[in-house]
Amino acid sequence: MTPIEPRPLSEQVVLVTGAGGGFGEGIARHVAAAGARVVVADLRAEQAQRVATDILAEGGRALAVAMDVTRADGWQALVERTLAQWDGIDSLINNAGTTHRNQSMLDVDEATFDRVYATNVKSLYWSAQSVVPVLRRQGRGGAIVNIASTAAARPRPGLTWYAGTKGAAVTITKAMAAELAPDQIRVNAINPVMGETGLFGDFLPGENTPAVRERILATIPLGRFSRPLDIARACAFLVGPESAFITGVAMEVDGGRCI
Repeated sequence: MTPIEPRPLSEQVVLVTGAGGGFGEGIARHVAAAGARVVVADLRAEQAQRVATDILAEGGRALAVAMDVTRADGWQALVERTLAQWDGIDSLINNAGTTHRNQSMLDVDEATFDRVYATNVKSLYWSAQSVVPVLRRQGRGGAIVNIASTAAARPRPGLTWYAGTKGAAVTITKAMAAELAPDQIRVNAINPVMGETGLFGDFLPGENTPAVRERILATIPLGRFSRPLDIARACAFLVGPESAFITGVAMEVDGGRCI
């Protein structure tokens, strides 16, 4: 096996799912600012286009693609649009995700359970089916980052089924890393602690009040929630040349929550 050094971000094509807001938007903007060509993928076409337009206005390179990460045809369209626009794919950041409301595990209905598992777990299957063959065919290695959660390592009551999806994401990440290492494709995960994204209210064990927020903050040693830039910086590191010898890691970006 001949080691392949990852390309610098300025030479990469990076796919980011769920990039129309929250962590995904922060990731897309950050890697674009580093010079990457970024595919802004999101279920919400208007949001994807908004982020891509902002990146272009700031002098970056971006392509907006509306797609559903739970469907094979969505991934096929994403790959086809990317390859038609640019010369390949270097990195994939599987950021799209969802949750159920913080509640008793017995109160989560089947439709919600299926939606959460389709978005958080089945999407990883379809992403691999669609992107890994491209990375192999190119023969220059690549990087995949799966956004998991501290819920995978330190589950909270009320988020049982969500935590299960993120535990699956971490295990899948490690298995993929072992299987794809001969192709010089590195696979890592990031475990963010709660951040003030559009899903913030669903994670809270109660209403979004100062008292409830303080109760959660008390479990985070560094004393704040995560921010999109925190996750974006970790992603940029894991797809860039500085992490050339790192694969199969679930990096906790959590202010110490998992200590």
